[in-house]
Amino acid sequence: MNLRDRLAAWLRPAVYLGENPLTLAGAVLTTSAAITLIGFWIHEIVRGGPVHPYAGIVFFLILPGIFLLGLVLMPVGALLRRTRLKRRGQLPASYPQVDLRDVALRRAGTLVAGLTFVNVCILAIASYRGVEYMDSQAFCGTTCHTVMAPEYISYLRSPHARVACVECHIGPGAPWFVKAKISGARQLLAVNLKTYSRPIPSPVRELRPARDTCEQCHWPQRFIGDKFLVRTKYADDETSTPLTTVLVLKLGGKTFQGRTGIHGRHIDSVERVSYTASDAKRQVIPTVTYLDDAGKTVEYVSTEGAAAARAPAKVSERRTMDCMDCHNRPTHIFKLPERAVDEAIADGRISRELPFVKKKCVEVLRAESAGALGADERIANSLTSFYKTTYPGAWTEKRALVEAAVRATQDIYKTNVFPEMKITWGTYPNNLGHDDFPGCFRCHDGNHKAADGRVITAECDACHGLLAQDEANPKILADLGLK
Repeated sequence: MNLRDRLAAWLRPAVYLGENPLTLAGAVLTTSAAITLIGFWIHEIVRGGPVHPYAGIVFFLILPGIFLLGLVLMPVGALLRRTRLKRRGQLPASYPQVDLRDVALRRAGTLVAGLTFVNVCILAIASYRGVEYMDSQAFCGTTCHTVMAPEYISYLRSPHARVACVECHIGPGAPWFVKAKISGARQLLAVNLKTYSRPIPSPVRELRPARDTCEQCHWPQRFIGDKFLVRTKYADDETSTPLTTVLVLKLGGKTFQGRTGIHGRHIDSVERVSYTASDAKRQVIPTVTYLDDAGKTVEYVSTEGAAAARAPAKVSERRTMDCMDCHNRPTHIFKLPERAVDEAIADGRISRELPFVKKKCVEVLRAESAGALGADERIANSLTSFYKTTYPGAWTEKRALVEAAVRATQDIYKTNVFPEMKITWGTYPNNLGHDDFPGCFRCHDGNHKAADGRVITAECDACHGLLAQDEANPKILADLGLK
């Protein structure tokens, strides 16, 4: 049998069985979706720029799905027709003859072959673009408005705003990609059924180990030496006096001297520190296990509530310490009012020319509010009323500064408090440092003791050297030529 005869034998059942409504409907769906997708891709290339999230859902997810559905319906329709004819005893012993010498039929065959090749290309491109879109910040952050709005807003203002969500939440490699997509399907169902948690629980239990993600850019063993820090906050007095703290942070790492500083003592290529947390947020740590320099494993048990530490907890987790135990909010940072107002004053968004501006802004932010929409009006009324009645001169002469302070305070509220997700001040503890939350003091409280009498130190100079603390004009800055 020559090639022409073999092609004819293959085409005869395809042509005969393909004459059914389901196959024709599949052809219409595939063709329509293909034309629309190609038109959109051309438009995207010509116009450029970001794609609206809802448009992305249509063009990257829904239309490719319709395209694929059409491709599936065509053979399914033919198989169903064959089954139906066979059941009725109407399936012909031999299918109608197909004459490949017929010019029209050959042209149709060529067209079908060409379209099949085009369809394969379209499906490959659409699949790639769909996966690419599902990994984009726009999809991760804006598709599910209520659920992800807090995380997305905080992400845009974070030090990692230019790092794609998937680089931290998925990382490289196929296994975690598949795991993330399976988890995403469950989360999508929860969003549609409105069964998701409010607020979103933290820490994320299924988060990939920091060694596979954070350490692709940050390498703890190379954090060698000390870091000079100058931090300024503002007092609650009339002039919102700047109070500066100057310290040297002992980052350390692994040097010729051995393991030194914060990173050298806590992070290593082997398991250096592990702990047990007795609460879901990992804020209560009854036991800590440490591999000392002699290679001996030492267990420290909290003497504060020792009975509770020995008793089985409702939530108990044994965990090897990594970056995320201290840097637990490297991106999705929700600030407390005091710190947020300090930053706004330092940025010039809130002016110290207004009397008691730090104190009043914090006071207004701390006040209860029914919701974000009501908060805008409440903040504006509280601040303007305060300056109109208590400092009418400031209101008259510096009204623009008052209005700027109102806008900044409203912005602080809207980017840190989300009533619809039950996120308010302090919902998510930040373990870096110990100013706003226990942080370091979860372990370094002087109450974690070993059987041999050793204690996890609570001394300040173990992690940093204080050169000035909450001083109006630190002499050390002048001595260093920084003032």
